[in-house]
Amino acid sequence: MIKKRINKLRSQFVKHGIDGYIIPKNDEFFSEYSNKDRLKFISNFSGSAGYAVILKDKNYLFVDGRYTIQSKIESGKDYKILDYLKIINTNVFKNLNLGIDPSLFTSNQIKNFFLKHNKITIIKENLIDKISKIQSKRASSFYSLDKKVAGEGHLKKISRVSSFLKKKKYDYLFITAPENIAWLLNIRGYDCPTSPIPNSNLLLTKEKHFFLIVDKNKTTKLVKEKKLKQDQVINPKHILDFFDKLKKGTILLDKKTCSLYLEKALEKKFKIKKKEDPIYILKSIKNNIEIKNMIDTHIIDGVALTKFIYWIKNLKKFNITEVDAQNKLEKFRRMNPKYLFPSFNTIAGSGKNGAIVHYRATKNNTKLLKRNEIFLCDSGGQYKFGTTDVTRTICFENQNKNIKNIFTYVLKGHIAVAQTEINRKKTGKIIDKYARKFLKKNHLDYNHGTGHGVGFFLNVHEGPQAISKSNSIKIKNGMILSNEPGYYKKGKFGIRIENLVYVKKIGRKLAFENLTLAPIEKELINFNLLTKQEKKYLFNYHLKVYSKISPFLNKNEKKWLASFI
Repeated sequence: MIKKRINKLRSQFVKHGIDGYIIPKNDEFFSEYSNKDRLKFISNFSGSAGYAVILKDKNYLFVDGRYTIQSKIESGKDYKILDYLKIINTNVFKNLNLGIDPSLFTSNQIKNFFLKHNKITIIKENLIDKISKIQSKRASSFYSLDKKVAGEGHLKKISRVSSFLKKKKYDYLFITAPENIAWLLNIRGYDCPTSPIPNSNLLLTKEKHFFLIVDKNKTTKLVKEKKLKQDQVINPKHILDFFDKLKKGTILLDKKTCSLYLEKALEKKFKIKKKEDPIYILKSIKNNIEIKNMIDTHIIDGVALTKFIYWIKNLKKFNITEVDAQNKLEKFRRMNPKYLFPSFNTIAGSGKNGAIVHYRATKNNTKLLKRNEIFLCDSGGQYKFGTTDVTRTICFENQNKNIKNIFTYVLKGHIAVAQTEINRKKTGKIIDKYARKFLKKNHLDYNHGTGHGVGFFLNVHEGPQAISKSNSIKIKNGMILSNEPGYYKKGKFGIRIENLVYVKKIGRKLAFENLTLAPIEKELINFNLLTKQEKKYLFNYHLKVYSKISPFLNKNEKKWLASFI
């Protein structure tokens, strides 16, 4: 099927005078998770990041370290798999004329990825859409979050951003990341399968006027609530006319999500400044109400996960598949009426599948869990109102010393991150080293970041903050991140321990406080490798888990959870 699709795509090359076509993972709104997955259609690759390049006689798929194994399994028959870094100024192929849909790329991507050795041809129609029946979801009306939930009114947020524009002497901000619009207006939508994203663009002036560029059908509730007026809603089909009617001036574009198509349209009239949208950093610092909502959400989520771990560890008949396990976890989450839907597709990998960092079990591709294998489960939920993401590695019988030691090295890194003195280690780049320290001492490592930023009832992956080898953003009070070191032995097993944490100010010091509340597998720990301080941390963590979660457990679950203290 994939070969037929590739051949149909190639049949269009002559018409457009191109030697190849580039397909990114993202949609027109540069979302990580989209309802319109063109990359999967043409390659079968289901990961959250990547690029396919289809040439006349070869196909390339560029992915990062998280997806090396997965991409070979899903796409290796039809594509040569290459490391994501090789796409930068790529010389894998040279002197070719490559076609692109300008609405799916930023100018920076094109410049840095393909232009050095190749020519780019802009094709206004999307060539994948010409051969596919991928349909976007039917328009559903956006809805508002109450100030009591968001913690700050949208007019105050608009004032803050407009003050920034005046200070920098910008006349306009063109917002192209839907999650930033969601934050600014305190709205949410239904345009992403795992996030309450309102797909749209927004133009904000320094005088606090704003215009939402979206299908009018999506704004019915917002207009009714008088959050905006009918004349503030601009049909995307009329966006060029709308730009033409605006006064000339300096406009700030988000270098990460403003497409080449929109940039070209705007540069005809405005003086362009390409920088990072200031809302990213504003949105990353959660207010006290948002933090409280996230704390409450994690108690609910912790109950579901704790019940699931108890259930799976106490199965009498061990005849369940990975899909059965993830469905059961989903069932536990659904027991609470505040649960809405998963914050990403659950990763449930037993044995060798746990070594595939972003593995996805499906009805047609799943395996039975085995008692002698360890089981990695990475999952999360969207609740009213909060977002969760948690990984636990579980065992069902005694494991060998090597696995226990590696699990303990990962745990030591996890604890090192949790106990970070943020005043001293101010960036994710510095913290990342401590997460890997104990693994590296034993010549081990993992090929992904240690932590990502998390949104408030938004995307499960949200920057600009992160704990990784390259992230230099200063960690600030109110930020939420994941803490997830791991280790993966290809063809054997995977280990990851993930909690969400938030930055809390205690006196003059900044420290991480755990949001996630679920037991960490004690049967995989070699306690001889832990220091007194690490043992104390583990005791206090499980004491907190018990105090918050036990009131919602039955007698047997409660007794089992108490054994972790």
